[in-house]
Amino acid sequence: MSKISLKVVYYGPAMSGKTTNLLQLHGQLNPQRKGEVMIMETRDDRTLFFDMLPIGFKREQEIDLRIKLYTVPGQVEHDSTRKAVLSRADGIIFVADSQLSQQENNAISFENLADNLLKVGLDIEKIPLTIQFNKRDLGRIVSEETLEGRWLNTPWWPLTLSSALKGQGTAETFEQLLQRLYPAVDREHALSSRHGITQKTFLEHLTQSSDY
Repeated sequence: MSKISLKVVYYGPAMSGKTTNLLQLHGQLNPQRKGEVMIMETRDDRTLFFDMLPIGFKREQEIDLRIKLYTVPGQVEHDSTRKAVLSRADGIIFVADSQLSQQENNAISFENLADNLLKVGLDIEKIPLTIQFNKRDLGRIVSEETLEGRWLNTPWWPLTLSSALKGQGTAETFEQLLQRLYPAVDREHALSSRHGITQKTFLEHLTQSSDY
């Protein structure tokens, strides 16, 4: 049996909603196998050191595919941890804060992501990446028109919008990342030609609702 393990990292500034995304996703999805979320807290902040959500499926005993999801701490003092978690990442979900007051922090964190990816041998313009603007339920947030003006002509458009605390947009963000991740995985592991796993099958197995 072929075994494939993929690593997806939730990245973004402190308190943007990375952990909330992961916890909501864990509750919403129902793949064939879903592990428990594992948590390690830092000493000086409630932001988690990392979470891991292993999900995956087996297809007629031919392939064992797992996706492990991690979050990274947003604080500057934990930059070495962020680099370590980014190492060997297959895909990134960047969780930005929609509040107008947090746009500079978003920009600093995104630049930090690009720098750290480079340090671990990855290219931000080549790695599958989805950008989510979270906290759309709050007041004084950046408008959709402004977001379009800033991001339309980038490799990461369209963005996803979410209110992770309400469970809105979390599964959609993950599905968009999977759509962008599939071609790279297919090229490396021949999912379609060798195992008959199309992008549609890939998404269906990994994004089933827990109410399905």
